[in-house]
Amino acid sequence: QRREAEARAARAEEAAMREITTFYFDFDTSEIKAEARDVLVAHARFLQANPGQNVRIEGHADERGTKEYNLALGERRANAIERFLIVNGASRGQTETISYGEEKPAVMGSSESAWAQNRRVELVFQ
Repeated sequence: QRREAEARAARAEEAAMREITTFYFDFDTSEIKAEARDVLVAHARFLQANPGQNVRIEGHADERGTKEYNLALGERRANAIERFLIVNGASRGQTETISYGEEKPAVMGSSESAWAQNRRVELVFQ
């Protein structure tokens, strides 16, 4: 009974983690932050357990830099998340990546706070 309760608790914790679908990046990098890793593992396990589930991985950048550079940076960010998901159990056929660069800011403005919220990848489950 204790094992059953622990398994239920673990499933509940993974489900709660999967509610996080936005992952933030430092300036001019596509390196996944340490605090995102457990949440991404939960997403990868979910995808592994649900082979019919697909996810679109949307990369974004802040407004600094050229449009072309930011499109490429958003793509590097999306690709980094995709690789992480696949290494941790998702299948390549479940994922697609797209970069919006600076075109779809989460927050308008030219402050460090706005930029930090725009440097992100969003997972859109389909």
